[in-house]
Amino acid sequence: MLYRTVPKTGDKLSVLGFGYMRLPQKKSGGIDEERAIRQLRYAIDNGVNYVDTAPAYHFGKSEKVLARALADGYREKVRIATKLPPWSVHSRDDMDRILSSQLATLHTSYIDYYLLHSLSKATWEKMKNLGVLGFLDSAKKDGRIKNAGFSFHGDTAILKEIVDSYSWEFCQIQYNYLDEHNQAGTEGLFYAAGKQLGVMVMEPLRGGNLAGPLPDEIKKIWDESPVKRSPAEWALRWVWNHPEVTVVLSGMNDEIHIDENLRVAKDALPNSLSQSELDSIAHVRDTFQRRMKIGCTGCGYCMPCPAGVDIPGCFFLYNAHHLFPHDRSAKFHYIGRHGGLLSSVSYAGLCRQCGKCVQSCPQHLSIPDHLRDVSTEMEGMMSVIVPLLKGGLWCKDQFGRIGRIFAFTK
Repeated sequence: MLYRTVPKTGDKLSVLGFGYMRLPQKKSGGIDEERAIRQLRYAIDNGVNYVDTAPAYHFGKSEKVLARALADGYREKVRIATKLPPWSVHSRDDMDRILSSQLATLHTSYIDYYLLHSLSKATWEKMKNLGVLGFLDSAKKDGRIKNAGFSFHGDTAILKEIVDSYSWEFCQIQYNYLDEHNQAGTEGLFYAAGKQLGVMVMEPLRGGNLAGPLPDEIKKIWDESPVKRSPAEWALRWVWNHPEVTVVLSGMNDEIHIDENLRVAKDALPNSLSQSELDSIAHVRDTFQRRMKIGCTGCGYCMPCPAGVDIPGCFFLYNAHHLFPHDRSAKFHYIGRHGGLLSSVSYAGLCRQCGKCVQSCPQHLSIPDHLRDVSTEMEGMMSVIVPLLKGGLWCKDQFGRIGRIFAFTK
């Protein structure tokens, strides 16, 4: 495992951080806690020493599972990063109350890296006015937190304003080869690092979209490269190639992915990619950007939807439908997952255009407009097919039959 140093603290952190946002799920639903604990401990045993969570992840369960995982001496082996949710803060007292609750939940007396969660211009102004900077000073002074930072999904100008407003030790930004000029982007990365902040990177695979499965056009680019790597390794190495990056957070929930990420993290040195390799990545980036319909990362900040729409799920299958135009399975899965066959209804057409999701979206997507497009393109036959299949021509273990019926009626 390679390690990089946080400039203001001297902490040597593993270049690979474990993101506790997308934990493995049981087939029956809910977190597979025992598997999640085994996975994290395995990663720690192999050199990972930075774990990132938040109260919002898995509706408050992520911190609880992390506490269990860090029992038996594992707490002393890692730095914990968790977050103060601005949407739950309405007074200065709320800040102390929430932090106290987190310390109790995590079974620890201090948080190593404490972030203001997903700051935007509005939430930054709100938190400043409620006295968050004094709270951070107080929590650092009495030892409840060791280092203060913030996570961010806004534009570069606001990032710079926030960076210059307090003596932060670190920040967390979204960064990958599709987002060089989105949100904080490369300019924001350089600015924060230039101010001696440690920079933790989230969404290096953009919600898994850069890892595959891939359209033939993009797969061909990787196949033609003289250097053979998986799509995930290409994406991770691109981020690690930047010496300004301290930690790359990966939402690992599969043992194969954990092993691959650990292997890459052993030799992904900064400035190690050749110009030829960088050109290949740029070619893939341009191809992805041309084909992607909606820039959703699947972060889930827009959820829950008051109307019951599974927004990230609908966008994922809509993007998959356009990334793989010769494969009709995205529409079949859309009907199964969101039309009420395999679970409760959660399709895009339920949207009431309330706009609540727009206020929460880190990507600043016009979600209601996109949901209207998804509904138009993905639900045309659903009103016919769902009653038909529910009428007895379908059962759960015959999901392939949906494909045959749908293909015939299309």
